[in-house]
Amino acid sequence: MADNQPDLGPDKSLLLVDDDEPFLRRLAKAMERRGFEVETADSVAAGRAIASARPPAYAVCDLRLEDGNGLDVVETIREKRPDARIVVLTGYGAIATAVAAVKIGAADYLSKPADASDIIKALLASDDELPDPPENPMSADRVRWEHIQRVYELCDRNVSETARRLNMHRRTLQRILAKRSPR
Repeated sequence: MADNQPDLGPDKSLLLVDDDEPFLRRLAKAMERRGFEVETADSVAAGRAIASARPPAYAVCDLRLEDGNGLDVVETIREKRPDARIVVLTGYGAIATAVAAVKIGAADYLSKPADASDIIKALLASDDELPDPPENPMSADRVRWEHIQRVYELCDRNVSETARRLNMHRRTLQRILAKRSPR
């Protein structure tokens, strides 16, 4: 076994579910290089179909997908294969969704952008050990900006509605939206 390949056990099957096609391709290649046998899905429906037909030993699932919630895929995997190690990824971290993910059987919950090394650490961590903190976490300004962008998109890019829901002045929101994302 190569130095960069973790000990995956006899079943190296990994299901990746994400609707961000470039990210999905990059992650699939990175995980294959590390010894996983990767299958990909870009929707809840495709993820559930694969999980039902060939329940994976490992899974990485995005929380928000175009056709629904990635936790539905997690539930399907749990039903078919209770011993699977599952990590939930999302660009929109929130305590409530992290708790929901862990309650239905996810081993960990990572915010995007997470790299392959962080994902592997989370997938292979034993249940009684906490994973190391990420090397390059998002800054607080970036997290705030991501949250504002998410609410803006959910409000169909309506500035007034977004400002109302975020309880902020419309002009302040317009200034934030006009700026580039922070690092």
